[in-house]
Amino acid sequence: MIPVAKVNEVPNFGKKVVSASGREILLVNIKGAVFACENECPHQGSPLNAAIVKDDYIACPRHGYRFSLADGRCTDHPEFTLKIFPVQISGNDILVDPS
Repeated sequence: MIPVAKVNEVPNFGKKVVSASGREILLVNIKGAVFACENECPHQGSPLNAAIVKDDYIACPRHGYRFSLADGRCTDHPEFTLKIFPVQISGNDILVDPS
């Protein structure tokens, strides 16, 4: 796990793009729970930093594909899965395992 941001840098229902081990990772805060996913839609590569965040998913801004932030699954299009990274909060630090 490596530190990538501070908790207060990702507002509620907000997003922040960070870099870790050469990967662009999107942090998402939903009611205090921080998730980390790849910043690229697995459908056609659209950046997800412009995505819509809801209670338990992120929706691609290009075609609306909805991905679970818990496991990356897309229920409407199961052939596409968003890469999710493990997150840990330590004090005010957000740590991510980018492997």
